[in-house]
Amino acid sequence: MPKIPDRVLPDQPTHRPLDRFWPYAELSEQPSDEELAALHPELREAIFGASALPFSITISFPRFEGDQYPKAMELAAGADERKDVGADAAFRHLATFFPGEHPARLRDLYDVVGGVPGSEVLIDGKPVPFARELWLPLVWFLIR
Repeated sequence: MPKIPDRVLPDQPTHRPLDRFWPYAELSEQPSDEELAALHPELREAIFGASALPFSITISFPRFEGDQYPKAMELAAGADERKDVGADAAFRHLATFFPGEHPARLRDLYDVVGGVPGSEVLIDGKPVPFARELWLPLVWFLIR
């Protein structure tokens, strides 16, 4: 077995590193508003604490082929919050609704994209058990 040296670095440095060595010296120490908005909800909650936002349901769906896609995009534009995340195969549309205000808009979008493979229902930005089977029917009771 080879012997491991006691010291890796010499006692006296042989050269001085350049001041411009670090390529990211100009980055701001504080995140921008866009970076904060793009944070995952669980990470945002861990950093800043629980938010004061009301109960929300998010419909997450990928791009899909067919004549229902433009209708889905039109309905998603009517969400209380909307953003697109990911790229290529991981691309998702996220349409967040505060169902106490407009439950019919949530139902209309779910009727269009609920059967699309890869669509998800998130409660307060998180996947929970029985979101489709329990939470959505409870919201449908709010529709008059």
